[in-house]
This record gives sequence, C-alpha cells and structure tokens, in this order.
Amino acid sequence: MPENADIPAPAEPVIKKTRGRISIIWFVPIISALVALTLVVRHLSSEGPTLHVFFQTAEGLEAGKTEVKFKDVPIGTVSSIVVSDDLTHVIVAIGLKRSAQAFARENTRFWVVRPRIGASGISGIGTLLSGAYIEADPGKSDQEQTEFTGLEVPPPITSESHGSQFTLYSRDLASLDLGSPVYYRRLRVGEVVSYELDKNGQGVTIGIFVNTPNDRLVTPSSRFWNASGIDFSVGADGLKVNTQSLASIAAGGVAFVTPSWAPNGQVPATAGSRFELLKDEKSALERPSGDPLYVWMQFDRSLRGLSINAPVEFVGVEIGRVVSVTVDYDAVTAHFPISVGAVVYPERIGHLFQGEKTADPDELARRFGDLMSKMVAHGLRAQARSGSLITGQLYIAIDFVPHARRLAFDGTKRPLQIPTAPGTLDDLQAQLSSIATKIDNIPFESLGVRLDKGLGELDTALDRFNTKLLPESEQTLAEARKVFGAATDALSADSPLQSDVRQTLDELNRSARSLRALTDYLSRHPESLLRGVPPDPSPEVQKPAPPTDTSKPKP
Repeated sequence: MPENADIPAPAEPVIKKTRGRISIIWFVPIISALVALTLVVRHLSSEGPTLHVFFQTAEGLEAGKTEVKFKDVPIGTVSSIVVSDDLTHVIVAIGLKRSAQAFARENTRFWVVRPRIGASGISGIGTLLSGAYIEADPGKSDQEQTEFTGLEVPPPITSESHGSQFTLYSRDLASLDLGSPVYYRRLRVGEVVSYELDKNGQGVTIGIFVNTPNDRLVTPSSRFWNASGIDFSVGADGLKVNTQSLASIAAGGVAFVTPSWAPNGQVPATAGSRFELLKDEKSALERPSGDPLYVWMQFDRSLRGLSINAPVEFVGVEIGRVVSVTVDYDAVTAHFPISVGAVVYPERIGHLFQGEKTADPDELARRFGDLMSKMVAHGLRAQARSGSLITGQLYIAIDFVPHARRLAFDGTKRPLQIPTAPGTLDDLQAQLSSIATKIDNIPFESLGVRLDKGLGELDTALDRFNTKLLPESEQTLAEARKVFGAATDALSADSPLQSDVRQTLDELNRSARSLRALTDYLSRHPESLLRGVPPDPSPEVQKPAPPTDTSKPKP
C-alpha cells in the first residue's frame, strides 16, 4: 500500500470576484493630484500678463523676490532679470496679477524705489530695511502694451496729481533741478518737472507743475522769476540780500505773482501757457517800460565805481540803465574824457509819453529831443553821484542844477548827448582838497617850538610850586586849623564865652521888661512927667458890719 494512500486530495480554491471596490490606499495620491490641480488652476487664474521693462541697471532688484507695487499694494513680482543683447540695459520681466491687467496699457510708467536724496527731499528711506521695489503708475490709454522703458528717477507728476503744467523759457537753468519748488507769495504751490536745452542752444525750456487749486493763480499777466539761492547784489543803491526760503537756497526755486497793475489779473491761464523766467523779483515786478532810447554823456573826471547796469535816474526816479563806459580821446583839449552810454525809457518820465505806441522810432526820439532841449535850457544836467559811501558805487543822476551856465544843445543829434556837470562827489573832493591845503599851511614847526617852550616854563612853575609854595601852603593850613579849633572851643556849650553871653542876654531881657513897664505907665499917666509919681495911697481899714438879728420876736 502506498505511503500516501490515506491522505485526501486538496480541495480546489474558490475565487471570489468583487465588483466596483477600490483600495483605500489610492485615495492619498488622488487627493494630492486634485489639490495640485486646484493650485495650478488657481495660479493660472490669478496670473496676469507678463511685462518687460527696460532699466539702465538692476541695482536692488532680485528675481522672484522684488515686488511691483501701486499705492504700496503688491500687484506683481519680478520673475526674471536678463541683460539685453547689446549690453546697454537690463530687461526685467514682471508677472502681474490678473487684477492688475489695467497696468498693461500704453503710457504706464515704472521706476525703482530706492533711497534717494534730491531737490525735493529724501525719499525711499523705508527700502533700507525692506529692500527696493518697483513702483507703477497706470496710464490712461486704452491701448495695450507689454514693453516699457523704466524711469531712472521717480516722476514728479503721477496719475493722481491734479493741477496744470506750464512752460518757462530762460537764458540758462541757474540752480534749478527736477523737483525744485515753485512759490507763490513764499508758499510752495508746485515744482519743476522737466527742463531741456533749446534746439538752437540759445536758451532753456523749463516745465513746471502747479497743483490744484493754486493753478488758477497763474494768469496771462503773471510774472515768473528765478528765486534760486540767495540774491546778493552790491550796487549804487547799496547792499541787497533776498531769498524765498531756506529750501530755495539749496534746491533752487521759481516764484511767480500777478502784479496789481497788470491786465487780465483775474483770468486763469490755460494749461501749457508759455512765460519768460526773469532773473530776479525786481525785474519781474517792473512796469512795462515802452520803447528804449540810447543816449550818451561825456565826463571829464574819473568814474571809478560806475559799472554796467548802474541806474540812470531822473529827479530821483529810475528811467534807464548804463550800458557802456569807455575812454575817448579829445584831440582839441588833448585829454581823455569818459563816455557813458545809457538806455533810457521815455515812458517812465510821465504822462508825456505814457500809453503812446509809435511804429516810427525816429518820431519818439524827436519828441524826446525837443523835451530835453527845453529842460537843458532850464539847467538840466547829468551828474555822476555816489550811491553808497560804503561800496563806492556810482550812478548817473539827471537833474536840474541851480545857476547852471547856459550852453548850446542840439536836440536833433543822434544819439542824443546830454550835457554833464560836476557831481556832489566832485564838490566834496574840492572841499576836502581845500581843507587839506589849509591844514598844510599851518606852521606846525613853529607851533611845536612854542609849545615846547611853554611846556618848559610850565615845568619850572610847577617845580617852584612844589618846592616853595606848597610847604608854605601846608603851614598856612596848619595855622588855619588851629584858629578853627580855638573858635570851636569858644563856641562850645560849656565855654566861658557862652556863659557870659547868656548872662548878658538875661540882663538885656530884664532891662527890656523894665523899659516896657515904664512905657506902659507913662502911657496911662503922662502927667507924672511933670508932677512926678504920686505916693501910693494908704490902705483903708474896713470896719466890720453890725450883726443882723434873725431871731423871731417874742409874743
């Protein structure tokens, strides 16, 4: 019998089939995939367009970290930074959020915010800790754009700025810069936003922005002037120092005002209007001077201290400026007079020329020459006068000189020559010269000899006084002190002299009383002078009166 005969055969396995059941272990990757898909969809749905901004340098920027902000709210992130093919700039790729699609428009501006010190002050200090970021200013155009040129400095005007922009033209920029303030009555109302050299190179065009509502203060008659730094001038009218503010000293500035006499002083100027930038406040506030005329004068004295632009005054009112000072040669007199050329404005003289506009300059010169002929006949002369004894600056004064000698004057000569007369400084110099001559004629040597002799005699007299008169004076004073001491002792209260004087005064007092009693008696009895004094009557003995019985009678 075989060994395995008693072992039963194994049963066939039964296979059970399960339908629609998945193992729980598959839930983990499925959920992870769904979460990842959700994140991808959310990321794709939150992503906006990608912009490329060109900057000169990538200083402070870092891919994947530097943010793009608007009003300090993140609107995107720098995704990459590469150098351009021509190596002239860097290309910064910016991934915007879908909510910031409005920044992908034409005229949108981007700039890097980092610490800066400029004319408008210190900015970007917060980036010292947080790092630099890119600031965006949305454009107002509806046309889409994805490539932009970044600004290297923050723009002075953003889309949130409200106001008006105006243009100034000047010969030079002076100390103005971007961000320099614009002042109205010493209050800051705007700033300089741009400047560029004119194409012909003859001047500078400056753009300024005035904030609302102060932009309505700019009128077609407004006058602008350069208020940069300190206006320091030394001239015939003395020393002048002027400035708008401490900020304008360092950063420069522009000031403007509408003069009260100017027309259209209440009508606001349209945005973009063009104005001239004058050099100082005085030039800006001067009234219109009308058409100028050139005149010249000839002086026979040194004019040291007379400079170009020195004022020319007519009876104390400035009517022009000196434009030239030259040395001429007079062959007749063989000396070198000084010729002074000046530009004068007849309209400043008064109502004779004010308001008149003529297209013929010769007509204006003829009328001015006729007026000068009449005034020269009455003593009108030009004089070089001192405007300041401290600075020594001179100015030209056209005034009437009393008792001026008559001279020939040609009012038709061109240019018109105004006759001159010695000025007050010449008179002062003549007086000083006369005083110096008189001082020079004083015989100081003989006076010195006499003074030395007199001092010797005075020394001898003082020596005699000290050796002779002074000891005798001391002895006399000692004797006087003794006399005064004796008199003091005699007049003391307990001295014999005082006692005798008191007794004498008492006796005189008694005698005076007796005399007064005698006088009184004689006034009552004048007959006593003839009869003598009657004897005194004997006294009468009075008898006693009998007693009076006051008792009652008996019955």
